Amino acid sequence: MTDYRSRFHVPGPGPYALTHSAGCLPRSAAAALHTHYLEPWQQRGGDAWGTWLGAVDEFRGALAAMFGGAASQWCPQVNLSSGLAKLLGALPAPDPARAVWLLHEDSFPSMGFVLQQAQRQGHQLHILPRTQDPGLPATWEQALTPDVSGVLLSHVHSNTGRVAPVEWVAQQCRERGVLCVVDVAQSAGILPWNVETLGADAVLGSCIKWLCGGPGAGFLWLRPELCAQLQPVDVGWFSHADPFEFDIHHFEPAADARRFWGGTPDIAPFVIAAQSLRELQGIGVHAILAHNRDLISIFRAALPARWQASVRTDGHGGTLCMAAGGDADLIAPRLAADSVRFDRRGDTLRLSFHLCNDAADAARLAHAFQPD
Repeated sequence: MTDYRSRFHVPGPGPYALTHSAGCLPRSAAAALHTHYLEPWQQRGGDAWGTWLGAVDEFRGALAAMFGGAASQWCPQVNLSSGLAKLLGALPAPDPARAVWLLHEDSFPSMGFVLQQAQRQGHQLHILPRTQDPGLPATWEQALTPDVSGVLLSHVHSNTGRVAPVEWVAQQCRERGVLCVVDVAQSAGILPWNVETLGADAVLGSCIKWLCGGPGAGFLWLRPELCAQLQPVDVGWFSHADPFEFDIHHFEPAADARRFWGGTPDIAPFVIAAQSLRELQGIGVHAILAHNRDLISIFRAALPARWQASVRTDGHGGTLCMAAGGDADLIAPRLAADSVRFDRRGDTLRLSFHLCNDAADAARLAHAFQPD
């Protein structure tokens, strides 16, 4: 098994199993931040914009290299919620007879909050209950009724790890003239995919989790034909075709996805994230997933028999979401006492293995599940 751990700053002293929340910082990030952000600022002050914007262009290019499409189709965002709000605000007023947006109950709450507020624009929200498996095409087929105008689909659901059949749903949406937007926050960097095969109209994501790029480096990808049709309301000077024109009487939206950018951008998060993307691209997502699956196999083999069946990878992402029931109150303190970084949602324990983990970590986590 290849040792990738040395490439990251891994918080100690125990195993780090919290990548699904925030990935570990690459050791190369500090030098990139100094070279592409701090040093130009120190030496050139306000004249550093050329270097800074070049670094953001590198971020867009790194996204295209990893996930497909052209760099021009990717727009930096501060987070997924902001990107979704910008996208919804750019859509035409909905037809009351066809205004429903579908969302599964296991989606990240922040996305639901945005869609709830969008009801003030005339959109309607239909939340599919968690009793309906989001990994089954039948769940979505039944919900795609004639009044549906859009679907917000989580590629991987953070509370269960369940993978949605994105390509199938996107195809169904195309046939029905329904907008398909995919949240890749929990799949980007751990599951192999690209925008061409997903088939969605828009993709929203963040670099904080499996991409190890930290907070503040979100992104929005738009199908070019759709992008050209949309006129965002939430704009700023960096949404302009020429941000440095400085004519208050003239606004010409950027021809590409930058029209969804906005006002003065932060730079540092995208410098760090671009470096992390380069690191992971050099390793390859297939190798990252294989490393994850190898460690899950070691973890499963070290578990007592009663727990092994609850460790599933088929139809699931990189995170183990283990429904522990009443045992959660016994196991969670054991993990914490062993300095394991993890979290829980109710009685579900969430554990993730990434490049910062090794076989010893996997075996150590399994120890907490041993009977007294």
